[in-house]
Amino acid sequence: METLRGTCAHLGAVAMVLAAPAAAGQTTNDPFPDPIPAADGVITVGVVEFASLPFVDDQSPRMMRLVDEPGTGRLFVNDMWGLVYTVSYDGETVTQYLDLRDSRWELDVEASRRERGFQSFAVHPQFGQPGTPGFGKLYTYTDTSNTRPQADFTPDGGSDAQDTILLEWTAADPNAAVYDGGPPRELLRVEQPFRNHNGGQLGFNPLAAQGDPDFGLLYVGSADGGSGGDPLDLAQNLGSILGKILRIDPLGSNSANGQYGIPADNPFAGDGDPDTLGEIYAYGVRNPQRIAWDEANGNLFVADIGQNIVEEISLVPRGGNLGWNDWEGSFRFISRQAVSLVDPRGEAGLSYPVVEYGQLDPLFQRSSASTGLVVYRDDHVPQLANLVLFGDGPSGEVFCFSADDLPAGGQDAMRRVLFDHGGETKTLLQMIREKNVSQGRTPVTRADVRLDAGPEGQLFLLNKHDGIVRRLVP
Repeated sequence: METLRGTCAHLGAVAMVLAAPAAAGQTTNDPFPDPIPAADGVITVGVVEFASLPFVDDQSPRMMRLVDEPGTGRLFVNDMWGLVYTVSYDGETVTQYLDLRDSRWELDVEASRRERGFQSFAVHPQFGQPGTPGFGKLYTYTDTSNTRPQADFTPDGGSDAQDTILLEWTAADPNAAVYDGGPPRELLRVEQPFRNHNGGQLGFNPLAAQGDPDFGLLYVGSADGGSGGDPLDLAQNLGSILGKILRIDPLGSNSANGQYGIPADNPFAGDGDPDTLGEIYAYGVRNPQRIAWDEANGNLFVADIGQNIVEEISLVPRGGNLGWNDWEGSFRFISRQAVSLVDPRGEAGLSYPVVEYGQLDPLFQRSSASTGLVVYRDDHVPQLANLVLFGDGPSGEVFCFSADDLPAGGQDAMRRVLFDHGGETKTLLQMIREKNVSQGRTPVTRADVRLDAGPEGQLFLLNKHDGIVRRLVP
């Protein structure tokens, strides 16, 4: 166990040095010719079935996030179809807490395709604390087919495919088994130009204590609006809300629509330029599905889904530019079919990936999507201590790299995490397929994995195909 952990931690110090610049004009769809090791340095951990979410109209729950809410002693989990559940700390009790599809709310949740639906949610850090501004407040981020209301942010182009709306719900009694508050308050509405990768993660910085400048500020992953290759050049446009990570005060009111606040210390809030949006914390992202903070040093990471070639995990500095769509990972973006091998990581001032991998690696399916994402600073599962954990969505593969010796790009530092299940070493997808058989269902071909942390150093695996929340154990 210690040997395996040390292997993965050591890899950061010997991470790949990217190849020297190639001849001018050289391009590729596979910039990583050496595959990710299938067996070398693998870490194996135990896994148990923790909780089961119900199927929706015979469709498996599409779990996206699990959030610990210590004030009320429950876990919250969302289903992309439009539902929020609570799960007891022992996993025995699963309760439907909120249904965004309820006709009372008139939200018209759009969840008809794999990438559309109830994208993410966040629970205010004061949710269970009476007498505080955030008492009872829950935030949801969902696609809607109702595009009649005027959007706060409108791209110049596209088809008005759907809107993505950020909502605030206020429970009267946060300890109630079922949401008991009134209709949600709309904070912002974004018109989406295309039908894919519109959302991203919501999250409050778990390291910020009351009185810290970051306490109660909501981070919002806003993807580039879809299609492919960012055809409207939105991610690099500081006047567009798309292709960004936002940072807002959900309880403030100094935004253009008066429904939320823009923190004064945001990087573009006080720059005096009317063409930049004060909401932006970082930019140049394509599909920022997951973010995670490192409690040891405050590092903020993002798992950003790539186009057709490179998936990446990157640091997110304040005001940082992560490169998309000029760059896909460490390589200049040419098209959906090619990146350039000329002068990798050659533009100063960008935040390049700490780890990245190629979609053509033998471990993956025809498509890949970097997701996850947990920085694990606990010893409940000691094999994983001081590692950054992330996953590849479709394949369900889980990987690690050192949180202390951060790599400088490439996939050499990645090592697989596999699961001891019934005395056999398995991937998550294998476990899902076996569960499908026991459920009397046709085994699926993809996992759509997510990872999240719970109380007391617990780690959980979510997926979209068997309704099972799994917990990692030593």
